[in-house]
Amino acid sequence: MSDMAISSERLKAVRKARKVSRSRLAKMTGLTERQVARLEGATPARGGLGAETAARLAAALQIPVEALAGELPLIEDDLVPASQSTCKSGCCG
Repeated sequence: MSDMAISSERLKAVRKARKVSRSRLAKMTGLTERQVARLEGATPARGGLGAETAARLAAALQIPVEALAGELPLIEDDLVPASQSTCKSGCCG
């Protein structure tokens, strides 16, 4: 599996704009809250981010993975609350 880089600033900006807490994003993606915090730059991350993890983050935030990576610009719709939860386990409401 290949590693990829995502923009910590974009991840945090989109998460906050979508009104998703770190805890909720962690549950939606199978990460821990600490891992989400590290990805947002609260503490330095070690190594690259797996493409599958980046895809889960993008899917949970309902944006293209390329937008998280900085390869595509963020559009206005990326920075508004999501219309509905993408959580399938029922834990996030």
